[in-house]
Amino acid sequence: MSAGVVTGAVLLGIAAGVLSGMFGIGGGTLFVPTLIGLGLTPHHAAATSLLAIVPTAVVGVWRQRRYGNLRARAALVLGLASIAGVEAGVQISIALPEHTLRRLFAIFLLAVAAQLVYRERSQAKRYPQSP
Repeated sequence: MSAGVVTGAVLLGIAAGVLSGMFGIGGGTLFVPTLIGLGLTPHHAAATSLLAIVPTAVVGVWRQRRYGNLRARAALVLGLASIAGVEAGVQISIALPEHTLRRLFAIFLLAVAAQLVYRERSQAKRYPQSP
């Protein structure tokens, strides 16, 4: 790995950790596009992201549990259900050409961004700020 890739990976890891701790987001939304930008193929970026998320998730769960924010049963159900989803997703991604996978991921990120904007606007209408 070149020094530039290592530096990029360290900065990416720090940013993903901060965002994960603040918002509970999966590092994949940040890891995958950045790793692709650093030269990895979409397939390699997705697999690398999955492994990189493990320590982030473990520390995040530990910290959130200390604050009483963890709902273990819901997490267990989500985790078990996602096992089948991950297997299906890996098989689909392997079958798709890289350019198609890139486009689908871009569409996914745009959908997530649109949802965040929509929720923010909806909450702003429901709970207007007082002067």
